[in-house]
Amino acid sequence: MDRRQFLIGFAAAMIAPQSSAGLVGNNTLPGEHSHIALWNGVPPGGGGPSGSETLSAKGALSNITCPSLSVFRPKTPNGQSVLIAAGGGYKRIEMGSEAWPAARWLSALGYTAYVLSYRLPDESWRDGNLVSLQDAQRALRIIRRREKYVSVLGFSAGGHLLGMAVTRSDFSSYPAGDALDQTPAYADRAALIYPVITLETPYSHTSTHKLLVGPHATAAANAQWSVQNFVTATTPRMFLVQAEDDPISDPHNTLIMAAACLRERVPVEMYRYSSGGHGFGMGKPGTPTIEWPARYKAWLRAV
Repeated sequence: MDRRQFLIGFAAAMIAPQSSAGLVGNNTLPGEHSHIALWNGVPPGGGGPSGSETLSAKGALSNITCPSLSVFRPKTPNGQSVLIAAGGGYKRIEMGSEAWPAARWLSALGYTAYVLSYRLPDESWRDGNLVSLQDAQRALRIIRRREKYVSVLGFSAGGHLLGMAVTRSDFSSYPAGDALDQTPAYADRAALIYPVITLETPYSHTSTHKLLVGPHATAAANAQWSVQNFVTATTPRMFLVQAEDDPISDPHNTLIMAAACLRERVPVEMYRYSSGGHGFGMGKPGTPTIEWPARYKAWLRAV
């Protein structure tokens, strides 16, 4: 399915029912959105898949040929912005169930939402496991040039990606190609929702681990791609959410990240729910996870 056709189809579904809080039940997109290509020409390293991007019936994006930002502007901007990265185990990007609903919800609150379409490491890019991080760092630089306040919101593998980006803002994942690449890539705050945080044993069963370091990775490689190892006193304040019955990202992931933040005296707010599984997006009806967006809203407004 063509991505533009999918977006039109979502926009036509604006009458879908919502919960009383307006947080779940509506995956539609705002009417106004635009796109920004991340790179001027070929991305760092070159290579990549051929053909067009692929979008599944449920809104999972893959075959990313042109990494980009989709910008969702609110009718009444509040002067703040959020970079959103959906998950998908670095095999796909779950736009329909995670990124687009979050963008719609945030823009309704007045935040300018930027949805990241990042390169996937198993799609023939020559820079391999660095490509997603390259895109996230470039996206932060682009947004910082446009916005005064920048926070990030990452789901699952997207939480791992943005967690790496905000804790390793001084890491040069690619050679500078223009003046923008000489500017800092950092966020003012970060929200990570059922994130993959650590790739170290015994938490090495995920698709994130398989695609970034491989099934036979050394302990050093696992550590190099584990977010908690890069938390410092300069890490932005954190907001963490996870269900205790998560079968994909072990529930210890948020505990590990919270402990790293406390160790470095980074302000952290964490919500863990008894049920909800994995991939609940803006909340799974019938589970306590439907509450987290209200907590996130209060956190955004308080800091």
